[in-house]
Amino acid sequence: MHLSLKKTLLLLTILSLTSSQNIASDPGHSGAALELVHLYNDLYPQGIAVSSTGRKFSNYARSLDPNNTAYTVAELVTNTTERAYPSAEINSPPGGAINYTTDPPTGANYPNYLIGVQSVIVCGSSIDTGRAATPDGINVASSPGGPKLIGIDLTSDTIFQTILFPPTVAYSDSYINDIRFDLRPSVTATGKGIAYITDSSQEGRNGIVIVDLGTGESWRHLDNTPEVRAERGLLPFIWGEVVYSLPRPGQPITFGSNFGADGIALSADGETLFWTAVGSRTLYSIPTERLRDRSLTSEILAEASVVSRGEKGVSDGLETDSNGLIYAGSFEDNAVNVYNPANGTVQVFARDPTIAWTDAFAVATDGYVYFTENQLWRTKAYYPGTDRRVKPYVLYRAKCPGNGTKVNLQ
Repeated sequence: MHLSLKKTLLLLTILSLTSSQNIASDPGHSGAALELVHLYNDLYPQGIAVSSTGRKFSNYARSLDPNNTAYTVAELVTNTTERAYPSAEINSPPGGAINYTTDPPTGANYPNYLIGVQSVIVCGSSIDTGRAATPDGINVASSPGGPKLIGIDLTSDTIFQTILFPPTVAYSDSYINDIRFDLRPSVTATGKGIAYITDSSQEGRNGIVIVDLGTGESWRHLDNTPEVRAERGLLPFIWGEVVYSLPRPGQPITFGSNFGADGIALSADGETLFWTAVGSRTLYSIPTERLRDRSLTSEILAEASVVSRGEKGVSDGLETDSNGLIYAGSFEDNAVNVYNPANGTVQVFARDPTIAWTDAFAVATDGYVYFTENQLWRTKAYYPGTDRRVKPYVLYRAKCPGNGTKVNLQ
């Protein structure tokens, strides 16, 4: 038989076999149904907060995208538009978010303006890192007065409290990131509650920052312990793309993401704090009483109390619902997973091909979990160092299982 005829017959045989077989494949979709809530066509979003009346807010960190100049906190007005919140003025520090009169440039040190907000929470609070990126992508150090916690009254849309972090708590190279509140009167002497914040710095020390909301005092625990740092050598894959980090322009690439402790969540009873580093697949926890302790041996006791809860996938933000379930992204699986502290298991909550870098979660009183998808691994901070993001970025929501709803620690 002629060689070309043999090849033709072989090809026909393969096509016949392929068309007649039901070959198993990944369906790509499973679990909870996703509802599209908002499309971000303007600035680059990270966090999401949803009030009891349905108002929605996002933050736009100036350290992650130097084009986030118009505002760093906004209210979502329609399904596709946002406006600066609580005002355009507060989002516009005089001279900009970077002080170019210092050498090297530093973050502006205005306590009454928003410099670079990394997290928004439904009780009307925002975490300001005090840092922003230059046009060439260098994240400048903060200055005292820049890193702060701001409380906003959602009724009057005005600031009612500002807590500045001293440089011994928010170092100049800190990246104070996500925050959770326990407002029960019993947890502090002032009865005003406490806040827990992650420091996910790529350059400096990672740890957990604790804030007494009554006195304004703040302190750190688990400073640079292995559990709050990115795991060495972790290399994630997202949408079939290998994810190498570019820490600064002109520097060699490194494994995966070198963000430390980032996602944070409180248990439904407020007695346990959970966290994860972006550069890790492991979920950790600690009793919150160990973090509130400031005695002589408090750090020893805190480090001895850390518990590994096992792997839950590579993820960024975390959130808890009233059933105690902890939501976490799973970048490599196009999924959102849930960890159940009651039995220690992880289950897939929702899978969809559009899910990738799930940045932040918010469980609302309407019984839905909201989460943002922002393609962070496609920014210039990751190999090959070009901006490969495709707008719009997305806000989804899905119904919480078992009639779960927002946790209310008051």
